[in-house]
Amino acid sequence: MTVGSDHQAHDLPVIVIVGGGVSGTAVAFHLLQRRSLRVGQLFIFEPRERLGAGLAYDTQDPAHRINVPAAKMSLLPEDLEHFQRWLLAKDALADDEAAVAANGSLFPRRSVFGNYINSMIRPSIEDGRLVHIRQNVGRIERMGNRWVVTGAAGQRVDADILVIATSHPSPVPPQSLQDALAGHQRFVADPTGPDALAVIRAEDRVLVVGNGLTSADVIASLELRGHKGPVTAISRRGQRSRGHAAVKQELFGDFASQPSTTALGLLHRVRAAIRQAEGEGRSWHAVIDQVRAQGGHIWRALSVAERRRLVRHLRPFWDVHRFRIAPQVEAVSERALAAGRLEVLAASVATIGVADGVIDCTLRLSRSERSVARQYDAVVVTTGPGHRGILTSQRWIEEMSKAGHLAMDPARLGFFCDMQSRALAVDGTIVPSLFISGPLARGTFGELMGLPEVIEHAVLVADQLTVAITDHCRGQGKAYLDSSAA
Repeated sequence: MTVGSDHQAHDLPVIVIVGGGVSGTAVAFHLLQRRSLRVGQLFIFEPRERLGAGLAYDTQDPAHRINVPAAKMSLLPEDLEHFQRWLLAKDALADDEAAVAANGSLFPRRSVFGNYINSMIRPSIEDGRLVHIRQNVGRIERMGNRWVVTGAAGQRVDADILVIATSHPSPVPPQSLQDALAGHQRFVADPTGPDALAVIRAEDRVLVVGNGLTSADVIASLELRGHKGPVTAISRRGQRSRGHAAVKQELFGDFASQPSTTALGLLHRVRAAIRQAEGEGRSWHAVIDQVRAQGGHIWRALSVAERRRLVRHLRPFWDVHRFRIAPQVEAVSERALAAGRLEVLAASVATIGVADGVIDCTLRLSRSERSVARQYDAVVVTTGPGHRGILTSQRWIEEMSKAGHLAMDPARLGFFCDMQSRALAVDGTIVPSLFISGPLARGTFGELMGLPEVIEHAVLVADQLTVAITDHCRGQGKAYLDSSAA
């Protein structure tokens, strides 16, 4: 079945968005807010039943909570408390007293935020302005001036403009773990899947490889499932994601007026600002939040070589301070540490093997020549998305890469694009009518992982789509504004 091929009758552009998580849904939402703009047809390919949830907010695990206070999460950048007001208006926390943190901030379950985004886009589906195609993408080809997008179940859309807003690629476990544990029933290579932790028994000894937000979620989920066995969480530096400040912090420092041009220079400035902030009775949170707010200016001032140096050496420290744990999730880890059930090590896996279902493991301790031998019943990988393998993560992406339409950005964080979020080929030339939305554009834009930045970027992409629609219609000699609109 082919749709979108009758556009010649009205010469208005057909737009396809691949990915209906927060990034793709936010682009559609903000594009459709421009009611005076005439769009031929707008489609989103998303296999999930509801738009707006995506990988992050589709989870039904009650232990998974947003890790930013609700008052700072919104689909409307100009109205940051919109989600919090929606929560109260819908009485969405009636069965979740634990959502209220000690300082009064709200940290609802992540699925609730997915419900919120879906409620905002649903009217556009119901009135037909947005078509949700519940399929994964199987293939995307360039034919003439159009993109032919074919779903896994065969539905085809011929598009004038294409937006790639796909989810993070799945985690890629270390090769040694894949080789040794591929057939083990309690090897959880991707804990983000539904009931991925159901294979772990209450008394199992568990090794968690990774110490970030996903690791904290896994530990909280295991406790909720009644797990009582010992847990070892490892990472090369032994750094755990930090918690939120006890009291609200105003932004502190200035890293944008004269931005650092080297990763080392930036590190020195951040450390100096933290010392100054602490001397004035503030916490490091105020400085890190300012770095985040000015992230675009900071990133643009760095050369490609310095961006790579920052990613290689400083990103692990940035991640544990930038991506903070919800207080409720943090409390679970703190209880487990206090009880001796959780051990956090700066270590890596040196050797691993299986004998009679038991996982024999040697952990090499970082910054030391020592190793420790341990036995586990289960291993969970929480090393995060495999962004470096994005070009081979899905067949259609690999095919577009081979055709020259998609390339890895120089910092190797995602897709190559310009400051208008237009996709770039390997040689830096613009790929016509192809846009990148969401975290996979962060190699160009820098800080683009948190919800506020993702929404702001979606607005930018919607702005650029407006320009592209205008150019398309002018090229057709047609009006691109609806004269009946206010």
